[in-house]
Amino acid sequence: MLYNDFQGMNLSRLGFGCMRFASDPATGEIDQNKVNAMFDLAIQKGVNYFDTAYPYLGGKSEIAMTEALKKYPRDSYYIADKFPGHSLPGPIDNIALFHRSLEKCQTDYFDFYLLHNISEWSIKIYESEEYHIIPDILKMKEEGKIRHFGFSFHGGPDLLEQVLTKYEGVFEFVQIQCNYLDWTLQDAKKKYDIITKHGLGVWIMEPCRGGKLAKLPEEDSAKLKAFDPERSDASWAFRFLQGLPNIKVILSGMNEVSQVEDNLKTFETYQPLTEEEKNCLFGIAEGMKKGVPCTACRYCCDGCPIQLDIPYLLACYNDYKFAASAVAGMRLDGLDKEKLPDQCIGCGQCAHACPQSIDVPAALAELAKMYAEGPHWEVTKKARGEEIKKDLNME
Repeated sequence: MLYNDFQGMNLSRLGFGCMRFASDPATGEIDQNKVNAMFDLAIQKGVNYFDTAYPYLGGKSEIAMTEALKKYPRDSYYIADKFPGHSLPGPIDNIALFHRSLEKCQTDYFDFYLLHNISEWSIKIYESEEYHIIPDILKMKEEGKIRHFGFSFHGGPDLLEQVLTKYEGVFEFVQIQCNYLDWTLQDAKKKYDIITKHGLGVWIMEPCRGGKLAKLPEEDSAKLKAFDPERSDASWAFRFLQGLPNIKVILSGMNEVSQVEDNLKTFETYQPLTEEEKNCLFGIAEGMKKGVPCTACRYCCDGCPIQLDIPYLLACYNDYKFAASAVAGMRLDGLDKEKLPDQCIGCGQCAHACPQSIDVPAALAELAKMYAEGPHWEVTKKARGEEIKKDLNME
C-alpha cells in the first residue's frame, strides 16, 4: 500500500469512501456482511482511512462503517466524518448533532472532520451568524474531539480562493471532486493549484466520476488496453491522481469485494503515467464532454447589458450537459435572481465577442430550461432535514 505523510500521520493513499455500500436484495438494508468482508480485505492490505458523513445512506453509513471497524483497535485507523450544514432544516443545536455522529461512530473523537459540501449556495449557511456552525465546530476541535479540520467543496475556483483566504489558518485540508475528466470540466486543476498554494492538503472524492470512468465505452477502453491489456478502466483514473504530489488521500466508494481487490492492486506501487498515457486520458475526457468550449477569457462579459457572469454560467451548463446533477443547480442557487441564465435578453453581443464562436444566448436559454427542470437540491435538502429532525428528536 502506498502511504502519504500528513502532519506526522501515515495515511493510506487509498481511502475507503462509505457512501455507496451495497444493499441486501432481500431486505433493502445495507449488506453488512459484504461491508465487513470489504473492510477486512482493505485493512489487511493496509488501508487505514475511512470516510463517512452524517447523511450518507439515510444516516446509516456511520453505523455500518462502525460495525465493520469495531474489531480493530481504534488507533489503527482514521475516521473522517462531516457536518451536514447544507442539509439543515434550519438553525439547530450543532453540538448535539456533532455528538450524535460521535455516538453512531462509537468514538470520542474524529481524526478528520469536514464541513460538508461548501458551494456558492451553502456558504451562506456555513457563514450565517444565526446558524453559528463554524464557531461551534471549532469549539469541538478546541476540546480535542476533532484532530484535523477541513471541508468538502463543490463550488468554483473563485469561491475556493475566497474561503481559503478568509479562513487562513482555520482549515487544514480540502476535499474536492477531481479526476481526468473534471480536471478541466469542473476546473479541478485550478482548485488543486489554489489549495496547494495555500499550503493545505488535497483530498480527492469522485476519482471515477460516480463510476463513469470505471467502465468506459468500448472504444475508449480499447485505447487504454493498447497500453496495458491487464489494467481495469478504473485503475487509469487512480494512476492519473497518483501523479499529483499534493494529493494525500484518494477516496473510492467501493461496494464490491472485486472493486476492493482491483483498487488494492493499483495502489500497491507507484506507477506514474507517461505523457502519452496522460494525453490519451485527456483525449478520452474531451470526447465525453457535451458542452461548449468556453475558455473563461471573459470577453463576453464586457458588453453584457445585464452584467451576467457568462463563464460561470457556461461552466454550469457544461456540467449539466455531461450529467444532470444537483451540484450545478446548487451553484446556480447561489446567484442572485438577476444573475441567473433566464435573465439573458438574447442581444448577442457575447456571441460576437466570443473567440470560440459559442452561441452564448442559445446555451444560456438551454441552461435556464435545465435549471428549471432540476434536479433541485431543495428537494433533497427537505428530505434530509426531516431525517435530521427525527434523528435528534426535534419533532
